[in-house]
Amino acid sequence: MLTKTAKIFLLSLVAVFLVCCDSDDDDKPAKVQIWLTDAPGDYQEVNIDLQEVKVHVGDNDEESGWRSLPTREGIYNLLDLTNGLDTLLGEVELPAGKISQVRLVLGDNNTVKVNDDVFELATPSAQQSGLKLQVHQTLSAGITYKILLDFDVARSIVTTGNGGYILKPVIRTITEAQDGAIKGIVVPAASTPAVYAIVGQDTLGTTYADAEGRFLIRGLATGTYDVSFAPNFNYLSATKSGVQVTVGNVTDVGTVMMESD
Repeated sequence: MLTKTAKIFLLSLVAVFLVCCDSDDDDKPAKVQIWLTDAPGDYQEVNIDLQEVKVHVGDNDEESGWRSLPTREGIYNLLDLTNGLDTLLGEVELPAGKISQVRLVLGDNNTVKVNDDVFELATPSAQQSGLKLQVHQTLSAGITYKILLDFDVARSIVTTGNGGYILKPVIRTITEAQDGAIKGIVVPAASTPAVYAIVGQDTLGTTYADAEGRFLIRGLATGTYDVSFAPNFNYLSATKSGVQVTVGNVTDVGTVMMESD
């Protein structure tokens, strides 16, 4: 066990450590997922040729703010995504802060099927620079966000005088936080614990403290958790009980002191 003098010295180090590390909390990324769904329309098929999805970081419209997502590119029949069905287009980790827009870049193979005939859908603006959608969401570090693109097919397809069709997308964006998270700091960092978020007998999240003792368990549903710490053999295990988590928020359990074995 530590002597009184050693404990006082260690607590002094903790205070310095917290001041140094507090500004690093926002370095932990948020996760953004882009999903696609559709409202029904009076067509047999409406196929869009999705090439790329991008998210704009920041409030302005500078081209340097765009970040590409690893995109599930391909042909999507929007009418397969009606009545509550949706599909994941891509996801990316981004720094905490503001995002302002989503951009969909479409290819040339956009079609509509009417009375068993397939017609080309002209999409000049989407082909040139991508379709920009307003989002304006502030991301919190450690939280996963779902941005649902609700494609209104009935209002998005315009007939031309010569029997052709033009795609002028009408899309509503819906942003929702999907989970909560738990963060904190273990001292000393040399204890290198595994950290578990537990409800009853079930472990619902696991992580490890980093080289500075910080940890973040993400992807947690609303509930009350026991946070268990399993350090290396030089230290005793510990548990913080009754930790409350809510969707869209990061619960900070503060500093957890790991006692020597």
